[in-house]
Amino acid sequence: MHTELKLSGLAKYAWFVLAYNILVIIWGVFLRASKSGDGCGQHWLTCHGEVIPSAPELKTVIEFSHRVTSGLDGVIVLALVVWAFLKWRSHHSERTKIVFTAAAVSLFFVITEALVGAGLVLTGNTAETLTAARPFWMAGHLINTFILLAALSLTAWFASGGKPFDFRAQPKILFLLGLAVVGILFVGLSGSVAALSSMLFPSQTLTEGIAKDFSATSNILLRLRVSHPVLSAAVGVYLIFLASWIKNKFAGFSSIVRWANVLSLLILIQFVSGAITLLTLAPIVMQIVHLFLADAVWISFVLMSASVLAEQTEIENVSFTIEAQEN
Repeated sequence: MHTELKLSGLAKYAWFVLAYNILVIIWGVFLRASKSGDGCGQHWLTCHGEVIPSAPELKTVIEFSHRVTSGLDGVIVLALVVWAFLKWRSHHSERTKIVFTAAAVSLFFVITEALVGAGLVLTGNTAETLTAARPFWMAGHLINTFILLAALSLTAWFASGGKPFDFRAQPKILFLLGLAVVGILFVGLSGSVAALSSMLFPSQTLTEGIAKDFSATSNILLRLRVSHPVLSAAVGVYLIFLASWIKNKFAGFSSIVRWANVLSLLILIQFVSGAITLLTLAPIVMQIVHLFLADAVWISFVLMSASVLAEQTEIENVSFTIEAQEN
């Protein structure tokens, strides 16, 4: 009964929660890029020691609004967990259990996301401050965000009728998908370094920026910045070839083919976005577009992978049943 929740209110709400989280992430990019991360000082949960800031500056408004939207995010994800739990209690099926589990995992990483944000504020690793620990804070923030988006995507996917899967797929498929995950995470990490270095050490021209990247006297973050376009190109090409291979292997499964096509298209658009971002010296609007596309690529990959693993699991279950009957 893997269609019992298909197009249900829970499924629609789960997709809404995913979309809302993307908006919160985008606002967080604007917060960082506008150097407003210290808008509330080194105070958390309060803002400059006040529950609601009085006579705030613009950067305080930006920071405080991000905290409000993030707090609301916790509420709407908690509502998703409660709704999924009630579905599980009323249906007692494997599907509703999986939806509840994925929603609960999402809530956990919403909480850790808030804690990482609080850590950045309380340790003063915001705005134009650079400490030895800041790159590691940002790396943790990015990894947590990607796991959160994956959990929310799978919650919506399962609630919409996605088939349960396990990790008994062919080792080759698991290896290729796992390699892609590692590659995407490294691209994301290098992107966070590139964004931080561009914000802290801005250049007036592209030539100046390239010179800084290869100067022995430049900060280590600047010298690492060049790794982002290199990794992005390599991993992007790998993902396109992987999507093509998956389309050929699972040509009869429309969901897999659709997500593989979406993934390939988004990567090509991201290549163009990255080039424009580089040539225009990373204005805020392009940073937002670039990160939105990065999130979209990740979500598409997660949904493609889930579709592949689900179909492979079903294929192997059918093969196991046939072999058992023959014996």
